[in-house]
Amino acid sequence: MPKRRLSARQIERIRTIQERRRERLASRPERALAELDAEVEPEEGRVVVRHGANLAVEDKEGHVVHCLCRQNIGHPVCGDRVVWQRTADGQGVVTAILARTSVLSRPDYSGRPKPLAANLTRLVVLIAPEPEPSGYLVDQYLVAAESIGIQAMLVGNKMDLLDPEPRLAFQRRFAHYPTIGYPTFWISLREPDSVAVLSAALAGETSVLVGQSGVGKSSLVKALLPDREIQVGRLSEATGLGRHTTSAASCYRLPSGGSLIDSPGVRSFRLGDISRDELELGFRELRPYVGKCRFKDCRHDHEPDCAVRQAVADGAIAAERLANFQHLLGR
Repeated sequence: MPKRRLSARQIERIRTIQERRRERLASRPERALAELDAEVEPEEGRVVVRHGANLAVEDKEGHVVHCLCRQNIGHPVCGDRVVWQRTADGQGVVTAILARTSVLSRPDYSGRPKPLAANLTRLVVLIAPEPEPSGYLVDQYLVAAESIGIQAMLVGNKMDLLDPEPRLAFQRRFAHYPTIGYPTFWISLREPDSVAVLSAALAGETSVLVGQSGVGKSSLVKALLPDREIQVGRLSEATGLGRHTTSAASCYRLPSGGSLIDSPGVRSFRLGDISRDELELGFRELRPYVGKCRFKDCRHDHEPDCAVRQAVADGAIAAERLANFQHLLGR
């Protein structure tokens, strides 16, 4: 059956209804702010859940409060430190976002940076024997970590899929990463001790997991958070988000100390626009050689007297890393 076409009057009526809904939604924080008791002191807290206009803010005592966000202060994300005030109904309004030490972003549909998580200290890049790892994607993640000033680490998951010899061969493929300073872990959920070592490495940090689809991120999150369902229930009860809590960007407490941010936006993460200078800094092993080539605008491709290509020939830089640099430079 063909779809019924709407008349111009019906289309305009729908637009009017949608605009009224948007106005009501936008005015909610301002109405709540107008009802604040002048004697209520502002507090600092951390955003632990973000779902649309709904925020869950954890106070200094660890209690979680459902909050709305005041207009024109920006867009708080999971991990943000914020200033907020309690309202008479036991909820709250976020009135300011405090300075971020780091923010992980990806480009939106128009190419502008869209923040995903704030105040991270660790970016955990997952790979696995299946699906086939993409070194190009791994290097994008590492460049992103370098550009926002946080430590990245590489985790090879599902190692139980490989027999001893293929396992060693797989690890050798990525041996250049620990050589240039990226901590590397080889784990299996069937080997609890290996997961415990990773958990200890994340203690006291605020981390996020990234990687290709199918590398076992969800299963690893469950292994790192044995009480995840309890934490989800706690956040759901405090915020009233119900089933939406599991699909919202959320910040969980790690049993070893520290936090793990699980954000749906990370699944489609990709590197945004980046300058040549930023890209060179993003490949940390290139830094000692930058500026030492014969030509200032050397692309480290075919130019003579290239210090970077000489470093590759000397074994100081992995050829695959230089190839990925050139690929990113030519995007």
